[in-house]
Parts: sequence; C-alpha cells; structure tokens
Amino acid sequence: MKEECGFNTKLLHGKYTKGFGQREILPPISQVTAFQYESMEELEKVFAHKSMGYAYTRIGNPTLAAFEQKICALEGGAGAVSCGSGMAAISSALLAVCESGDEIIAGSGLYGGTIDLFHDLEKLGIHTIFLNGLTKESVEEHITEKTKVVFGELISNPSLTVMDVPAVAEVAHNAGIPLFVDATTVTPYIVRPLSLGADVVIHSTSKYINGGGNAIGGIIVDSGRFPWDFDKHKALAEYKKYGRMAFLLRLRTDIWENLGGCMAPMNAYLSCIGVDTLGLRMDRICENADALAHALDAEEDITVSYLTLPEHPFHEYVEKELNGYGGGIFTFRAGSKERAFRIINGLKYALIASNIGDLRTLVIHPASTLYIHSGREGMEAAGVFDDTIRVSVGIENKEDLVADFLDAVRESRQG
Repeated sequence: MKEECGFNTKLLHGKYTKGFGQREILPPISQVTAFQYESMEELEKVFAHKSMGYAYTRIGNPTLAAFEQKICALEGGAGAVSCGSGMAAISSALLAVCESGDEIIAGSGLYGGTIDLFHDLEKLGIHTIFLNGLTKESVEEHITEKTKVVFGELISNPSLTVMDVPAVAEVAHNAGIPLFVDATTVTPYIVRPLSLGADVVIHSTSKYINGGGNAIGGIIVDSGRFPWDFDKHKALAEYKKYGRMAFLLRLRTDIWENLGGCMAPMNAYLSCIGVDTLGLRMDRICENADALAHALDAEEDITVSYLTLPEHPFHEYVEKELNGYGGGIFTFRAGSKERAFRIINGLKYALIASNIGDLRTLVIHPASTLYIHSGREGMEAAGVFDDTIRVSVGIENKEDLVADFLDAVRESRQG
C-alpha cells in the first residue's frame, strides 16, 4: 500500500490491519487474564523483557496492541499505550515525567475532569500553573526550573480556544520542556498534533475515536522525538539508556503496569471497530455542527460560540491549523439557567448525556454537571456560565437537527 493514500483507505488497509494469527480481518478479542507457556524459562524471559510475548493482560494483551498500533500509525507516532479511560491516559502521561516538587503549565480552559485531576496532583506535590490562554508569550513568562511539561487541549472543551501548537511547542522546546496535547476534540482526522511540534498526544478514545458510545478508553501516543534531559526530568533517569524513547518505556513498564490503568480487551476491540469510520463520521459531524451553529447564531436572543463563525476569536485557526474544520462541539448561551433547561428539555433528537463524540447529538448544561466542583471563577475560565449549553453534534440529518433546535429555542421564549 502506498503511504500517500487517503485517511480512510489507510484506516482500512494499513499494515496494522493485517497479520492476525488466523487471517482475521479484525483483531481477535483476547478476553483473558493470563497467557500460558510451555516452560518456566520462557515465561521468565517474557517477564524480564528479554523475549516477546504476553504474560498478563494488565501488562500487555494482543487486542490492546492492535489498537495501539492503529492509533499510533494514524498520529504518526513512535509508540502508543492504551489506558482504561481518557483520565487514566492523562494522569499516566503526567506521572511518567513529574515528581513531587515539579510544576505543570496548563491552559485554564480545560475539561472539568482534567482540572479536578490537577488539583489531586497537588496532594502529591505536583503543582499546576493555570494560564488564561496557552500562548507562546504566556508560557514563556511562566516557565521556571521546576516546569517539567506544558499541557493543553488543542481545541478546549467547551471554551473552544485553540492552541497554536507550533508556537507553544517552540517556546517549550527552547526551555527543554515537552508539550503534551489532548487532541480528543480534533482527532487525527482533522489534525495530527505531532506533525505540528507536539511531543505527546493524548485522546479519550471514549469520544470520537470509538464513536458509538460503547467503550471507555484512552490512549497516549509518543512522538519519540523529544531530547530528554535526564538531569532535568529525573523521573525518567532510570531509563536514560533508551534516549528519546525513555518516556514511552517508563510509561509502559512503570506507570501503566504499576497503576493498573490498562484498557479492557473488549473495549480495545470495540474501539478498533469504531475508529474505522472516523473520517466519514467527522466529515458529517463537522458539516452538521457548522449548519446548526450558523442557524442558531441567527437567533437574536442567544449567543453562539463555534469556530467557523466569523466573529469567533479563534476563527483564523480553522484554516491555519484545523484544515478547514470547526470540530463537532459548540456552545450557546440562553440568557438564564432556567431557559437553558427549557431548551434542553424541549429537544426531540438531542440526548441529555455527558459524553461527546457520539454518533448521536448530545446536549448538557455543563455548569450544573461537568463543572459543579470548579467554582464560578474556574467555570468562567473554562468558558462555562449559568446559561451555557454544550452541544456535541452527531450524524443525524442536519435539517432535522436545525429544525429541532430552532423549535426548542423559540418555544423556550414562552416560558
């Protein structure tokens, strides 16, 4: 297969789709706890990492490996580690490079669960500096000797701020610091952060990669390019001999194994199936989101935030960094919490649910759910207000979605 083939062709015919033991067209589900060997000598070599093989699913499984190889190839990475959830992926990646006394620089407009995680890391002595806008200038201003990683979402959920990955990567690299990017909301179909200068890309695979809302998971993809300074990143010192692959080796053999955050084989299989339609789904989702956001923007008494709207502060990034796509999420403000609830409750086709990236359109009031522990200042930094509605657009017929949302908005005025 030619490497220059299109995204969807690569998904279905890439080298990671072949070579299964019984010539299956999909990876078999190795739904087992442990793997047997003919002799203790063989198993000893596997445990000592002197021989290829699987011993225990918590430390390796062929179904997980097949999924990891597929996403790694899509992102253009050197290696990948799958995890039990998106949060497990973020926490594992950060704990692989940070120790007590270290600092993380992060954007403030993050997913609420990620913000909660950073607060939990404080109890381990790992401090996070939240910046209102993760830019070249703001990152450069806040880097100290304690800074070990810069972390941000490429398109933040739900504030829809876009990280200028090449610019942030440049200033981080000048200081000897890696850039970790959560690319859940963009997927490798829209943009590959590693090609823009990021060092590690993280996904909650529960979202767009899986697509069907049937399997929780996460994945970490390492570029294998970052020149680790082992005097600076002491957490990786034991893996110094592996050079630029030190992060990936520590992640898999220390953090992933010891914390036990592996993905379930069935979830890896379901995500392998789901990701095969990623390109088709993202085209339809982004088309629908654009149509729905523009239709709602024409209503005078609500305020819509979506990247393809000309007045959006990050509109230029649609072409500059996102290859013409605005993504599948937008928010709008209804004027009051009560009206927001009326609109949500009045929808026929949108499901009230806390996920994103589903085939189905999902809607939620983030202030009373996802950001319930963040406080007003934290919520507003993330672009969340009492009257904010977040919409994760699905693949329904866009005409039906537009009619449904317009009906709900107009009927809510009578409340």
